[in-house]
Amino acid sequence: MRFITFCRLLGLALCGNAVIVYAGSNSIPLAVVTTLACSLLLQVFYFASVLFLIWRSSCSSGGGPGAEQFGGCSQIGTSRRTTR
Repeated sequence: MRFITFCRLLGLALCGNAVIVYAGSNSIPLAVVTTLACSLLLQVFYFASVLFLIWRSSCSSGGGPGAEQFGGCSQIGTSRRTTR
């Protein structure tokens, strides 16, 4: 996804949230607060998904030295076979 498309979708989601909250409550301060809360929540989920993708890629690429910190790679269903 291109960056400009991402920015447009994010702006659409936040403006849509603000309009819906304002239409339901007729309160501009409440609309601003809930829009900021929605923005913060989106950022938290984005950060968590990036951490998950980094963890998953470290498991699939051989489970480097940092994989032991999170209990190894066996939790996501990957089976490691060693050749002798």
